Formats: sequence, C-alpha cells, structure tokens
Amino acid sequence: MCGIVGYVGDRNVYDILIKGLHRLEYRGYDSAGVALETPEGKLNIYKARGKVSNLEDFCKDKDLHASAGIAHTRWATHGEPSDNNAHPHYSQDGRLALVHNGTIENYKVLKDALIEHGCEFKSETDTEVLVQLIEYIKITNKCSLIDAVREALNQVQGAYAIAVLEKDHPHEIIAARKSSPLVIGIGKDEFFLASDATPIVEYTKEVVYVKDGEIAVMRKGEGLKLLTLDNVEAQIDVAELQLSISQLEKGGYPHFMLKEIFQQPETLLDCIRGRVVDGGKTIKLNGVEDNQEVFKNARRIIIVACGTSWHAGLLGKYLIQEMCNIPVEVEYASEFRYNHPVLFDDDIVIAISQSGETADTLEAIKIAKRHGAFVYGISNVVGSSIPRETDSGTYIHVGPEIGVASTKAFTGQVMVLTMLAMCVGRLRGVLSEEKVEEIGKCILEVPELVKKVLELNKDIERLSAIYTYAKNFLYLGRGYSYPTALEGALKLKEISYIHAEGYPAAEMKHGPIALIDAEMPSVIIAPYDHLYEKIVNNVQQVKARGGSIIAIVSEGDNEISKIADHVLEVPRVPECLTPLITSIPLQLLSYYIAINKGKDVDMPRNLAKSVTVE
Repeated sequence: MCGIVGYVGDRNVYDILIKGLHRLEYRGYDSAGVALETPEGKLNIYKARGKVSNLEDFCKDKDLHASAGIAHTRWATHGEPSDNNAHPHYSQDGRLALVHNGTIENYKVLKDALIEHGCEFKSETDTEVLVQLIEYIKITNKCSLIDAVREALNQVQGAYAIAVLEKDHPHEIIAARKSSPLVIGIGKDEFFLASDATPIVEYTKEVVYVKDGEIAVMRKGEGLKLLTLDNVEAQIDVAELQLSISQLEKGGYPHFMLKEIFQQPETLLDCIRGRVVDGGKTIKLNGVEDNQEVFKNARRIIIVACGTSWHAGLLGKYLIQEMCNIPVEVEYASEFRYNHPVLFDDDIVIAISQSGETADTLEAIKIAKRHGAFVYGISNVVGSSIPRETDSGTYIHVGPEIGVASTKAFTGQVMVLTMLAMCVGRLRGVLSEEKVEEIGKCILEVPELVKKVLELNKDIERLSAIYTYAKNFLYLGRGYSYPTALEGALKLKEISYIHAEGYPAAEMKHGPIALIDAEMPSVIIAPYDHLYEKIVNNVQQVKARGGSIIAIVSEGDNEISKIADHVLEVPRVPECLTPLITSIPLQLLSYYIAINKGKDVDMPRNLAKSVTVE
C-alpha cells in the first residue's frame, strides 16, 4: 500500500525513480510523484493523479537532471486522489520535500497547532502536516534536518515510512520507519531506497532492512548511518537480497495473476522441499522442532490474519483441530486488536501475512507478545517485519507475488499450515506415524496433481464466458471446502467487481437460499469426502429453485455431475489436502471472468497488495 523509491548517486536519478515506481505499481495506488534535487541544490517536485505513465507524460518537458531524488505512489487515506494530495509534499518555504507511507493518527492536533503558528496547508493529507512539522522544528530550534526529523517523529503517533530531501543538500536523503517497511540498497558510492526490494534488485544484492524507530542518513560517498529516535547510533546489518529480475517479469504470460496461478506446481514444490522427506515419512519444520515444548504444552492456538490469509487460517483451524486435538480460534487481525483479547502464556498465536508487513497483523503480534503468548509467523517475504517480530515461524517460499489477488501465496500458506499441523500432531501423539506417512506421500504428489488441474484452463476459459453477465455469485462448500468457497468468492469480487458471497452449504437454507434464481449462479465445491452425501442434498436444493450450478467435484463423480449445469473434475486426494486442489479452478474462473469484463486483474481498483495502514 503506497510505495517509496529513493536514490542518491551518479546514475540517472529520474530513470531509476520511474522504473522503481513501475516495479511498485502492484502495491496499489491512485497518484504518483517525484522530487528531484539538482547538483546545484534546486528542489523540484512533479506529480500527477492516476498511473505512473501519467506522471511520465507530465514530466516530459520538465527539468529532470538530479543528484538525488525520492518518489512515491499514493493510495489515498486522507483526502481524495488529486494532484494536490499526491506526494511528495513541500514544506511551506519549499526547502524540504517529503514522501510518506502510513498514517499519522494525531495529525489533526498537530495541524491545528501549526496553523496557530502561521503554517498554511495546500493539501488534505496527514503527510503535509509531517513535513510542515519538521520544517517548523528545524527553524524554531535552529537545528539540522536529522535532529528536526528525530524530534518530529517523537511527536507523531501512528505508522510511517518517510524519505526527506533538503534544498542545498544535493547528495543526501534522510529516511525513517515505524510499522511500515523500508529497505536500503547499498552500491558503490550510491544508495537505493524503497518500500520493498523490487525496485532495488537489478542494482545491488546488498540491502539493509530499516528497523522500527530507526532513522537512516544516506550521503553520497559516505557510509550508511543509522540512528535511533533517542539519537543513539544503531547497528547496521547488511543482508544478501534473495530475489531475481526474472521473478518480477511476466515471463510470456499476459498478466502476473495468470503466471502466478500456473507457477503453483513449482511454488508448492519449493514450499515442501526439505520439509517433507524420507518419501513422506517425516515432516520437518524448524520453527516447530526448535520449540517442541511450547507446542506440546499449548493450551490453545489463535490464528490472526486478514483477507486471503484469514481464509488460509480457517483451513489451519480445521487442520490443527483434526490432527493435533488443540482448540483453535481464527480472528481477523483488525478485530483482534480491539476486542479485548484474553490470552495466556501457554497460548500460541499464529500470524499469517503474505507480505509480512500487514499493519493490523503486526499490531496483533505486539498485543500477543505483551500478554506473554508465543507468536509464530507464517510469511512469504524474507526480511519483512513479521518474521522479525515473531518468536519463530516458517516462510512459505513461493517467490514474489505481484498480482494483487493472492493465488500462489494462498496455496503456500495452506501447505505450511498442513505441515505444521502434521508436525505438531505427531509431536503430541495425536497423529500416528502411519497417518503421517499416508498424508506425506500424497503431499509429495500435490505439485503434479496441480499440473493436472491446470489442464482445465481452456475449459474454464470457455465456461467463464457464459457467466460474465452475472451480477451476483454464491459459493458453497462444507468442511474444508467452506473456507475454500470463501476464498473463491473473494477472488471473484476482488478482480471482476462482481458481488460474490461464500457460505457454508448447509447454512444456505437459513437465508441465502432466498436469493437463488436463474440469474444467480452457484459455485459448489464438492470433492468426495465424508460430507459428500450432505452436499449432494445442498446441490439438489439449489437446482430445485432454478439456480445455475458450477460444481467442482472429484474425478469419477457420478451424482453431482448429473445435477449440475457445469462440472469441473479434479484429482482425488485425502480430505485435508482438497483445498490445495479445488482452489485452482476457482482462481482460473475468477481470472477469466474478469478478463472477459475487461478488468485490470493485476491491479484492481481500490486495492493494494501490501496493506500497511489500518
């Protein structure tokens, strides 16, 4: 959500910033801008509403030479999308330019105080308040920019990642973070700055992940300097970037989303590599093995997550309760923060986030740790905040996910939760060695089975054309297929803007059945499992009311296939693994319906890939 790019050095600053903004487009945004400082100390800001391409058009006849620069893609929080509200923002005297991700919660109090001191504001944003505050402190205290930034950040409440330029300091960028990510790339006599590593990867492999409460000083020709808000020099930990340019390109696919759907055989293989061993007899997760006593003695597990990760968490509940006999609660992280959670020191909190930067999930982690709970993270992005904030955890290792609508990260999360449940179940003596081997062997087959499901691609493409007209969809499932139904409905509404609702199939008759008619299709996930006969009855109830049915069934199905209007057959797997198989057709169906409606599937309106604000 929002994106920051910065550069100081001898390369073409503008080109690096614009390329970086394009790399960050997947995060979701509604305007873009750049601030360029010339070697002579002149500070220019150019910005435009809409796409980065609009900014490029606006800049064609502008002075673009620079020795340092910062750039931003904005996702509106305070004030509508507009040129005025776009970042960067000048301070009142035009000597400072600032970009900001996050939300300043006490901006109104600060703004009122600054107005009393004569400050005039040109935007509706909380960000302009911050740059005006920094300038006011700098002038009033007659101090350096770094001291003014430090003092200002000690006064603000909320989340931020910022980058600041100062007129007449043409080779310097000041940056800082709290609860919003920033990474610095280190080159030869140059620095790169970004919200995540995607704009940096082609220039350097040496990166520093800025920690909460740290301020970075980047000056050309000098070493990186990190300070705390208390003005204490902080340790610099240089990491090697595990990312390649090829992972950030479409690779011949028309969209990142389709590429990522088709990557799942490989990403699932990467997810289980080295973890499902001995032909499936052994499941190894270091995060569990290193904390055996914690998992053995856990009274309860609470899963916190948002969006797609929450759906994975629901599946985690089913898996853990079945395999480990531990009670599990699943909470939206945004609600967990405010519902007065009751936690004990023998509870385990599992936090799930693709980006590892989800603001609500990070706050839930902090609450859990304050209550003394053990916190386990499941994330995709190495070096992100959640892996650093948690006591232990597991990476899903599915590679960068660029499409806003999560696909391969969802199956990666479900796979990790499956392995975690098996590890803990065996550890607690609930799951036998024979059962572990039975499921483990099937897990090893899942990547090839997903390849087989992807062969339905053309059938689903044709099928989607029939249902592009629909204004509403109902997704139904039971047991493990209920969270899968929720995820399928979310995918459709995210990228096609069709209203879709996921529901437990048995609950349909307690309300949603009133909606069913010939104009409202139902997608029913009905693999062959212990609830199969039950869901056959639900399918018949929909059909009796004139509803159109798309059914996802196991190969060889001979009951639902006689009732449904359209059937997609998938391979049979153990019940606990069905979501890994049945979610694939749902992803493809959503993709093709959205394409038929002419939607931008990689960057759907109003959405952001990494939600770093509340």
